[in-house]
Amino acid sequence: MAQAVGYTEGLGSIVEQVAQEKGIDKKILIETMEAAILKAAQAAFGPNRELEARYNTDTGNIDLFQYMTVVEQVGQPEREIAIDQARKHGLEADVGEELGFQVFWHPRDADRARQQDKEFGAVLDMKQARSAFGRIAAQTAKQVLLQRVRDAERDIIHNEYKDRQGQLIRGIVRRFEKGHNLIVDLGKTEGVLPAREQTPRETYRPGDRIVAYVKSIDRESRGPMIILSRQSPHLVEKLFEAEVPEIYEGIVKIVSVAREPSSRSKISVTSRDPDVDPVGACVGIKGSRVQAVVQELRGEKIDIVPYDKDVARYIINAIQPAEVNRVVVDEANHRMELVVPDEKLSLAIGRKGQNVRLASQLTGWRLDIVSESKFRQMEDDAMIQLAEIEGMEEELAKNLFGLGFRALDEIAEAELGELASIEGVETEERALELQQAAERALERIRQDRIRRIVEQGGALTDHDALLVVPGMGTRTAQALEESGYKSVRDVAKEDPDRLAIKSGLGNKKARQIWQGAVDFQRTVAKEIQVARERLSDQRAELEARARADVAAGVPAAAADESEDEEG
Repeated sequence: MAQAVGYTEGLGSIVEQVAQEKGIDKKILIETMEAAILKAAQAAFGPNRELEARYNTDTGNIDLFQYMTVVEQVGQPEREIAIDQARKHGLEADVGEELGFQVFWHPRDADRARQQDKEFGAVLDMKQARSAFGRIAAQTAKQVLLQRVRDAERDIIHNEYKDRQGQLIRGIVRRFEKGHNLIVDLGKTEGVLPAREQTPRETYRPGDRIVAYVKSIDRESRGPMIILSRQSPHLVEKLFEAEVPEIYEGIVKIVSVAREPSSRSKISVTSRDPDVDPVGACVGIKGSRVQAVVQELRGEKIDIVPYDKDVARYIINAIQPAEVNRVVVDEANHRMELVVPDEKLSLAIGRKGQNVRLASQLTGWRLDIVSESKFRQMEDDAMIQLAEIEGMEEELAKNLFGLGFRALDEIAEAELGELASIEGVETEERALELQQAAERALERIRQDRIRRIVEQGGALTDHDALLVVPGMGTRTAQALEESGYKSVRDVAKEDPDRLAIKSGLGNKKARQIWQGAVDFQRTVAKEIQVARERLSDQRAELEARARADVAAGVPAAAADESEDEEG
C-alpha cells in the first residue's frame, strides 16, 4: 500500500488548538472529522464502495481508503477485484482476502493520483470524482469542525449551568436585540431576558448590573440558551432566600407567592421553630431584609403574610390591611365570601382590585368581598327566597344562610349528607324533603316568571330567558353569566362537559342545564311566544268590543258587567 498522505496542512495542530481553547476532547473532534470525511466520500465516489476515513497521528491529517475483496468472478465492481487482475498488477493476495487502496485526491497529491490511475484506474474507477471530492471534503471538514465546536461549547455551557435553573444569577447588561430582548453577560456565556419576562417600568442600559431568575435552559435554542426572568414570582422567593438565613436553612418556609411585577407582591411564610417568628425573620431589624428585596425589585411593595392551617384565618391574614368581620366558606366551589365594614371596602378590594386579586392568588381560593350593608341586603333577599320552601322555619333559614345557602337551587343540588349535618335538618329523610320542597319552589317561581313575561310583553332579555330554563336558579344563572354564558343560545351550543368545566357546576348539573337550554329553544320559547300572541289577541278583542259598546251608547258599567258574565 502506498504511503499515506493527508489532504490539508496542519489539521492536527488545528484540532489540538481547538481542543485546548474550547475544552473539547480531542478524540471527539477526530471522530467527528472522520465521520464527516467518510460521508462526503460516499457522496462523491458512490455509496456502494467500502470506504474508511482514518486519522493519521504521524501527519496530523485524515487519510481516505477504499477496500476491495479478492474474488474469482467480479459481481460488484466497486467492492470486488478479480484474483487474476490483482496478480496482473503485482498484488499478492488469495481469494477472500481484502486489499486496501489509499485514495489520493488533493491537488498536491496529483502525481500520486496519476500514478494510481495509471496502475489501478480500471479497477478503482475514481478519476472523474477526485477533483469534485477535494472541494467537498475541504468545505465539509470546515463546516463539521465549526458545528462540532459550537455543539461542544453548548454542551459545556449546558452542563455547567443546568444545575442553576431555578436559581438567581447575576450579570451585566450588554445589548438589546430585536423584539426588545435583553442580552446579559453571565461570564462564560450570555443569557437572554425576553421582553415578556421583563417587568414594567424597569429600564436598563449597557453596563448595568442585573439580578435575574434562571427560568429555563433551552438546549435547542439558536441564540443564548439561558432564559432569564425578572417577572417570575420565584424571583421574589429567591431574593428572600438570599437575604433571610432562616429561609436558606429551612427554619422558615415560603408557602406561596403572588405577584404583580413592579407593583405589589404578597408572600406567605411559616416557621418550623415555634420560637422563630417567620414574618419578623423576613422583615429583619428595622426592616433591613425586606427593604433589601424591595430595593432589588426597584420599589415593588411587599406584604408578608403569616400562613395558617385554618383557611379562614389564612385568608383574613392575606387580605390585610383590611379588616374582616365575617367569613362565609363555600368549600364545594372553593370560594370564600369576606364581609368587611362599609368604610373598609375599598381598602379590602385595593386599587383596581389588586389586593383581593393577590390574596386570591396567594391562597388559591376565589374571594368575594362584600360590605356589611350589602351583606344584610343579601341576607334579606335570601330569607325571602328561602321562605318559598314549604314548611321553612326562620331559624332554619338563618342557619342555611350562615352556611352559605343563599338560593333555592343551592339547596336543591346540595348533598343529602351536607344538608343533614345542619342544625334543624339533622336527618337525611328531612334533607330529602327539604330538597324536594326547594325543587317545587324553583318550578313554581319559574312558572311565575313565565307568566309575568307573557303578561308584560316586549322583548325577552337574555337574562330573563336564562332564568326560565328548566332547572335554573339565580345562583346557577349567575355562575353561567360569570363564565361567559350570557344567553340560552350560548348554553345550548356548548358541549356539556366543557360547560361543566368552565362554569364549575359539575357534570350532572351542567348536563341538566344544557338539556334545559336545548328544550327551551325547542319548546318553551315557542310556548311563551304563542301565549303572548294569544294574550295580545284577547286584549285586542276586548278593546275592540269596548269601542263598539261606546259607539252603541252602552254605559261603561253595563259593558263591564257583560264582560264579567261572559268571562
